[in-house]
Amino acid sequence: MQTGPAIRLEAMVDILKAAAEPSRLRILALLSRTDLTVSDLTEILGQSQPRVSRHLKLLLDAGLIARHQEGSWALFRLSEEAAAREFVDGVVARIDPMDPASDRDFERLEAIRQRRQERAAEYFDKNAASWDQIRSLHVPDAAVEAGLKELVGEGRIQSMVDLGTGTGRLLELFAPLYRRGVGIDRSREMLAVARANLERAGVTNAQVRLGDVYAPPVERDMHDLVTIHLVLHYLDDPAAAIREAARLLRPGGRLLIVDFAPHSHEFLREEHAHLRLGFADRQMLDWFAEADLEISNIRGFTPKGEAADGLTVKVWLARDRRILVAGGDAETQAHEEIA
Repeated sequence: MQTGPAIRLEAMVDILKAAAEPSRLRILALLSRTDLTVSDLTEILGQSQPRVSRHLKLLLDAGLIARHQEGSWALFRLSEEAAAREFVDGVVARIDPMDPASDRDFERLEAIRQRRQERAAEYFDKNAASWDQIRSLHVPDAAVEAGLKELVGEGRIQSMVDLGTGTGRLLELFAPLYRRGVGIDRSREMLAVARANLERAGVTNAQVRLGDVYAPPVERDMHDLVTIHLVLHYLDDPAAAIREAARLLRPGGRLLIVDFAPHSHEFLREEHAHLRLGFADRQMLDWFAEADLEISNIRGFTPKGEAADGLTVKVWLARDRRILVAGGDAETQAHEEIA
């Protein structure tokens, strides 16, 4: 019984020809674990760069893998097309991981991952002091993350996009829910951090890409959940970023934004490049309306005790209007909380 998307006969022949070669099968197995460059694959397979490039071209032509440019790097990953991905997943799952060739490949892959994580840790350490200073001003991340999980719920998500993914934390947080996740960031250094964190956490259903939140390199009208976590305050045009995020949503999809309520901590502008000192609910609602989104919920996390004069983290959850009807069950509590 057919359980997935059908593949036309000619396309299936091309796919089988491309996959039916030991080195190309090894490449598919490796790319099922993480994104890799030609240099990475050359090191793992112990083959010349022209030979590896030839294998990659055949896999690309068959639609089994995809190529993504990240600055001067070209990263290869498994195809996101449903039928091709289901085929590759089925084939790779049947390869014995203890086969001598596979075992050796995965050992070399682990060495490459370790180097990635060391480089990411070095970058993170250089910036940890400034991030820790900002964290000290608001409630612990764990409290906010628990609130995010409660708001999003436990329903299955086909596709998630995290704009300005940073360390990849939201991709990690929601990994049990989504089938496919994509993180976008314009910093190659932060992408290295995110990739290392996701690998360390064992997240295999997410990938990260170099890109701009104003022009995200992902499909429009295709995603169930789009997140923008502590990014808007760095942007000169938050409204444009929200409009772009809304265009990514499938009908009824949700946009989750996390940022700060209005505050007067000028040092964040002067020392940490914050262009906006927080956002009022009314401003966010206006931007949502311009993007044809319906607000679902607003929640605030205000620090107490010695940090009472710190930063209030706000969460705004909105939904694409295209499946909402007049008198629907959109939550009204959010409107009651607006000053």
